[in-house]
This record gives sequence, C-alpha cells and structure tokens, in this order.
Amino acid sequence: MIPVLQPTPENLRLAADCLARGELVAFPTETVYGLGAHAFRPEALARIFEAKRRPFFDPLIVHVEDAAMAARVCARIDARARLLMERFWPGPLTLVLPKADAVPGIAVSGLPTVAVRMPDHPVALALLRACGFPVAAPSANPFGRLSPTAAAHVAAHFDEGLSLILDGGHCAVGVESTILSLEGETPVILRAGGLSREDIEAVAGPVSLSASPSGSGADPGRPLAPGQLPSHYAPRTPLRLLPRPGLPSPFPPSPPLPEGATGLLAFRGPVPAGFAGPVEILSDAGDLREAAANLFACLHRLDGRGLDLILAEPVPETGLGLAIMDRLRKAAAARH
Repeated sequence: MIPVLQPTPENLRLAADCLARGELVAFPTETVYGLGAHAFRPEALARIFEAKRRPFFDPLIVHVEDAAMAARVCARIDARARLLMERFWPGPLTLVLPKADAVPGIAVSGLPTVAVRMPDHPVALALLRACGFPVAAPSANPFGRLSPTAAAHVAAHFDEGLSLILDGGHCAVGVESTILSLEGETPVILRAGGLSREDIEAVAGPVSLSASPSGSGADPGRPLAPGQLPSHYAPRTPLRLLPRPGLPSPFPPSPPLPEGATGLLAFRGPVPAGFAGPVEILSDAGDLREAAANLFACLHRLDGRGLDLILAEPVPETGLGLAIMDRLRKAAAARH
C-alpha cells in the first residue's frame, strides 16, 4: 500500500528527497492531484509514462514555483507570457512556450515547446520550494481515466509505482488547467480548463480554440498538449451525454437504455422526477464553479456504484462550463 501522508514539513522534505532521487510522488494542486517526477531527469519522467500507462506522444506539464523557475524551463518568455503570468499565476493556467535545452525530450514528446504552470495550492508550492527544481506532473490516474481530486482517488488508482501520496484535501477548482499556446500571433486554447476563455481575453485580447488534437501541427494524430485526445477523463462505467439539460419526456432517452442499473450526473437540483437510480448533482444552485469543483468527485462516486451506465446532463458552455463539457464529451467518447 502506498503511504498517504499529511503535508508536514518533515513529509514535504521526504517527498522532495524522493523526487530528487528520481522517484514518483503524488501531490495536490488546486485543479487535480498530480503524479510528479523531477522534470530534468529522463529516467524519472519515463516512470510517469510507465505508471500511468500513458503513450509517449502525450506531453507533460511542468510545474514551477515562480516565474524565475519557469525561466529555467522555457527558452524564451515574451511580454504576453509575462503579462499572463503576472495576472494568473499562481493559478489554473498552463502556458505553452519554447522549451529550454535542459528539458528532456521525453517531457515534451519531442516537441519544441513546453507546457508550464505555477499551481495555486500551498502544498504544491511548498513541495516545489523544498525541491528547488521543476516537477513534471500529469494527473495522478491511469491514462484516460477519471482525474483524482482527493488523495483517496489516487490511492484507489495505484498500488505500486509511487513512493508516497501527499494529502492536501479536496481540489478547489476540480478540473485541469487551461492550456494556452503562445506560439502564434493569436493565443490558442489547446485545452479548456480551470481558467475561462473570458478571463484570459480580458487580459490578453482575443484567443481562439484549437479545433483538432494537433492544433497547428503537421501530424493530425499528435497532441500539442495533454487532454487533447478525443477519448479521455473516462469512468470505467460507460457514460452517455444527454442532448439537453433534464431528462427527456417520456423517459428513457433515445437510444433506449440497456438493461441494468443507470445513474445520473445532474447539473443542478432538484433530482428529476421519474428517475429511480442513483443521482449526483454538480451544483444545487447551478453554479458552474461549484459544478467544476464537484465534477470528478461525483463521477468517482457514480463509478463506484457498480452501474451499467451513467447518464450526464450537459451544462451551459460559458465560463467553466466549457471545461466541464470538454471532459464529459471525452468521457462519453471513451471505448469500454
């Protein structure tokens, strides 16, 4: 069993020592729990891909303590990037910038760019300070499965491969960071996440949304950032996205439900009349920030009920709703 430790100064030092030796450590951020490795050690990074069963063509995000540490990871940080760092770091914004030579190719899947962010969580920042080096960390789950927003989720995913898990409580944002590429003249959101498009545009001007997994890359099957594959964030239980909020009338929805137990992931309360299965409500008040924070925890609970199907209501695609719908569509696209 992998030890789950409270983030005391002694345990933070222990975690930093493990990372310095090339071992893996899971730790909390404001978005989801990360599976961390020393960002400058290729053999440590390879352990991430092995533990997660993650394809090597999917790049990692490098976590830094501050802009000064980001300068060790990035070959160039232009004025736009500095403005966004000043406004949104620490926070759920990952910037894609030219990579420094010190970053191993395995961290970026051979790309000339690196995804970098400063997390807004006291445990993550304390760990980075104790390390003194950048930490590459995708979500601490098997590749393609539900992201962890609590230490218990990580412990349920892994029984080996990690030295320890730092328990920092429930993740406040609850969905992964927004990934913004600054390669071109117009910034491009490669993955919707915990920072809304509207908030970014208020600072940086117009941004566009990537329409394909490769963005502007030449290979249409090669992602430029994590979370761009069409099937991702999936529970073990098959998930079907409803066409509109609320259960259709008459129930069941089309196509017909398979025989067996069905659960519902509802956007807001109250529980719909006529539905007898287990229900998880993202936000009683219909608040998108609360819904994002609860998304993966609700899906984990439904996934643990032994169901045959999860139905998911859509949410408005404004603000954090864009990130929620991105996760639900990719969960529904998964092949089980």
